[in-house]
Amino acid sequence: MLSKTTKSKIFILDTNVILHDHTCIYQFEENDIILPITVLEELDKFKRGNDLINFQAREFTRLLDEIVGDELFNGGKPLGKGLGKLRIETGKPFSESLKTSFREDIPDHRILSIAEYISQAYPKRKTVLVSKDINLRMKAKSLGIQAEDYKTDQVTDQNVLDKTVTTFENFNDTLIETLYSQGSISADEVKPNFSPEANECFIFKGNASSALSRFDAKSKRIYRIEKKPAYGIKPRNAEQTFSLDILMDPEIKLVALTGKAGTGKTLLALAAAIEQNRMYEQILLARPIVALSNRDIGYLPGDASEKISPYMQPLFDNLSVIKHSFNPRSNEYQLIEDMQKEEKLVITPLAFIRGRSLSNAFFIIDEAQNLTPHEIKTIITRAGEGTKMVFTGDLQQIDSPYLDMKSNGLAFMTDRMRNQDLFAHINLVKGERSYLAELASNLL
Repeated sequence: MLSKTTKSKIFILDTNVILHDHTCIYQFEENDIILPITVLEELDKFKRGNDLINFQAREFTRLLDEIVGDELFNGGKPLGKGLGKLRIETGKPFSESLKTSFREDIPDHRILSIAEYISQAYPKRKTVLVSKDINLRMKAKSLGIQAEDYKTDQVTDQNVLDKTVTTFENFNDTLIETLYSQGSISADEVKPNFSPEANECFIFKGNASSALSRFDAKSKRIYRIEKKPAYGIKPRNAEQTFSLDILMDPEIKLVALTGKAGTGKTLLALAAAIEQNRMYEQILLARPIVALSNRDIGYLPGDASEKISPYMQPLFDNLSVIKHSFNPRSNEYQLIEDMQKEEKLVITPLAFIRGRSLSNAFFIIDEAQNLTPHEIKTIITRAGEGTKMVFTGDLQQIDSPYLDMKSNGLAFMTDRMRNQDLFAHINLVKGERSYLAELASNLL
């Protein structure tokens, strides 16, 4: 039986919520949770595989087994102090309204039939279907069933993601001279009670000069940044200069580079990694595989390596740009070739990295906007001593159907890690790929 209090709600979970966060059942406070039997059937299909989504399915199944044990589950199980009960609800007949509206007998409609049954069985309690699927939420609302997105790990302040580098116009030229002569100024000299975030970057523009700078939270001082290249790649604007500066700083262990296509996020990260190759035992460049146009990777021809190759090609393209900035006979070009042969520089799907403990590595995760918050956490917690992690992505180009600008892992990490000494975030705005690419990004 569910809790009897009419103040608590009943939440019915869709499969995609569990695949998004396998600990979700502990996020609903004192409210009761119902798992439709259909959800367990769908989870069973996801248990096999090496992708992060398969990991979520397996972890939830183990978690459920620990909760239930050897006891019967038809009466529900308390989830702990301050939490409600968890119950599995078996299939229910389709109502006439459901039959008329949705003729297909598919998992989504079976979940709807259970949601409709629960809302009618407990009329004094608020019943809510929780799903990452917008279409299923719309279907539920059309039947008079309240439906919501899973919002536990969503970013609440959009300004954190859209934040660009702060520019101080008409800044004191004397302070800019001090930045050049002494290398730093105190934060209080910028303006009274000035409290920038850790590793926040600034552009100071005076009447006669300007300076790029970054705030160091430990010393409470703002240091001037010099424009420096990294392995043949020269920064073309202030944002790229800031990016290379934090990428080359060994004290910053976690970096987020966001921005639209063509701003140079992945190229800068890879160039900085190769520039610092002596500091790290291995450079890893990975990205999640997200199949597009409803076509799974299994549809592609060839063996596993050939299936994966199209997804990894953009990473190889970035590496090619760096290699071809040097003469093929040069030591710099040969170094990259040798690193690849010796597997000191590895480009791989992200699923092949999961489970490893990464020590003294420079790890770049591309297209991180397609990861869930829990997947981001899983990756970061693999970081061993001496490892630096760089997450890059375009928050405007999310390919996963159950993620958006506020719920994806890259946004979540940026929001939660802000103002930490070992974290830095740069949002690159200006495209540098070509005028055509910049125009398309802005207008199309």
